[in-house]
Amino acid sequence: MVERTGLLKIGDQDVTIIGEDMQVGQMAPDFLVHSLEWKLVHGLSDTAGKVRILAAVPSLDTPVCDRETRRFNQEAAALDKDIVIEVISTDLPFAQKRWCGAAGVDQVMVLSDHLYTDFGQKYGCLIKERRILRRAVFVVNRQGIVTYVAYMPALGIEPNYEEVLQAARDALRA
Repeated sequence: MVERTGLLKIGDQDVTIIGEDMQVGQMAPDFLVHSLEWKLVHGLSDTAGKVRILAAVPSLDTPVCDRETRRFNQEAAALDKDIVIEVISTDLPFAQKRWCGAAGVDQVMVLSDHLYTDFGQKYGCLIKERRILRRAVFVVNRQGIVTYVAYMPALGIEPNYEEVLQAARDALRA
């Protein structure tokens, strides 16, 4: 697996990103993650035929990830049912389930990349030194093609929600 530096810092320390960045137009690779109940989930094939918003976050137990996940959960309620939002972190499913219950998050799929880091490696999001994901958002259309990519330049920066949601709506109409 490719290891890259010079893309992201945590504090003043450069970190190593494992995997290549995704590009618009490429076929999105399927990935294995776990549900809140530790069931194995195929992130794309289990949601085949839908438009997917994939949101990689470092940890639900941080203020920015908390805000982002709550915002996507709120937005999901108003989206077409053929758009699925998957929020992926390396938090353990136990912690994710507790957090979702406390936060009332029930409209998005919260998934754990803890065991295999399959998503993180395939989507160029895994931070080697911390074994967490860098913040990024992807839109994958019904055919499995990446139509939107945004890697945040710092862990504390939230995505442009309106841009992401518009990209998903556009992918739904295409």
